[in-house]
Amino acid sequence: MDQQTLFEAAILGLLEGVTEFLPVSSTGHILLAGHFLGFESEGKVFEVLIQFGAILAILLVYFRRLWDIAVTLPTSATSRRFVLAILLAFLPAALVGIFAHNIIKTVLFEAPTLICVMLVLGGFVLLWVDRRETTVRYTDVREYPPSLAFKIGLFQCIAFIPGVSRSGATIACSLLMGTDKRSAAEFSFFLAMPTMGGAFAYDLWLNRNALNSDDITIIAVGFIVAFFAAIVVVRSLLAFVTKHGFAPFAYWRIAVGTLGLIGLYLL
Repeated sequence: MDQQTLFEAAILGLLEGVTEFLPVSSTGHILLAGHFLGFESEGKVFEVLIQFGAILAILLVYFRRLWDIAVTLPTSATSRRFVLAILLAFLPAALVGIFAHNIIKTVLFEAPTLICVMLVLGGFVLLWVDRRETTVRYTDVREYPPSLAFKIGLFQCIAFIPGVSRSGATIACSLLMGTDKRSAAEFSFFLAMPTMGGAFAYDLWLNRNALNSDDITIIAVGFIVAFFAAIVVVRSLLAFVTKHGFAPFAYWRIAVGTLGLIGLYLL
């Protein structure tokens, strides 16, 4: 393991932390960057496990909210409904992730052209959804009905195609179903906790015997950088979305996807 590999791990960790909670596809960014940097990890384990840094970041930022929900769970119908909504939204991704794991890791993760195309297409979809006028019916994530949460969870499954974006899929579905932009982003935050946590635990279990000390060091570097970058993003994203909407992220997706296609063609 050389300094170049550690530097690349830090760059990819930064990309993970910055993009994980933005509707731009963190996985797509990391896989494309890794492709052009020549960074390889066995079974794409690095790309999944460094998400734990982003998980810890959002747990830290939302610790008080999570604690309040846990404390009031026995007595508050609102808290119980919210937990049920998150579990229902998480269920489809859990099932698809388990049964389609090999296809996702060995086929979809190895298709940089597909990633670029999905970045561009997703950008246009996000731009359309952001500009579309809808009647807002839900402004508080704690008031999302279970049926709405389950539909959001179904949309989240589309994000198993790298380049789609987990947060982008959930946010787009939320907006189409009548939520405001701030609560749509916040629900995506909460849903990320079990989804990313489950992906981390499942991938770690499957690869527990394949990781060596060098792998652990590289993953640790990416994890630490992702953790601090994600804290900054989570603390500022809701205010940014409230003021500017999701159009800036749509333009970013289109630009990155287009540049990626050009780079793939030239190289």
